[in-house]
Amino acid sequence: MKKFSTYLLVMFMVLFWILRIIITVMAQLGKDFMGIIPINETFEIILLFAFLLCAVLVVKRKLLGALLYLTLHAIYFGGDITEKIGILSRGETLTMGQATDLMFSIVGIILPLAVLIDLLLDRGRKEHPVDKKTDWFYKNEQFDRKLDDRADKNNYRTL
Repeated sequence: MKKFSTYLLVMFMVLFWILRIIITVMAQLGKDFMGIIPINETFEIILLFAFLLCAVLVVKRKLLGALLYLTLHAIYFGGDITEKIGILSRGETLTMGQATDLMFSIVGIILPLAVLIDLLLDRGRKEHPVDKKTDWFYKNEQFDRKLDDRADKNNYRTL
């Protein structure tokens, strides 16, 4: 995890996770947080625990973590997005709570998608790393020793 974009995405993942924890705890206490309630409380709790595995895999730069993160969030938030868009397509208006739910659901899809794109764009860098401490010597032909006709070509024997 050497890229700045990866640090930012992991930070946003953790912030979104903490926000979802607050929303779930408030729903368990019988209150809502800014009009937001969990879509499915049981699946939300499973999703919160699955995030821990996904976050570790994303930090370790494993593509499986990003795919799992995107899949779980797409399953959970995708239905909510299609439901809210269906309401809008019928010409009805959303309440403030529904609009806030829609906004957080869209963020819940965009964030895992951004993590997946970041990992996919960084695949070449992981497979062919650049180390500035040694590459200046090993990958620079101007420092290679050129042998000319004066080079010692004798094979000295030891007795």
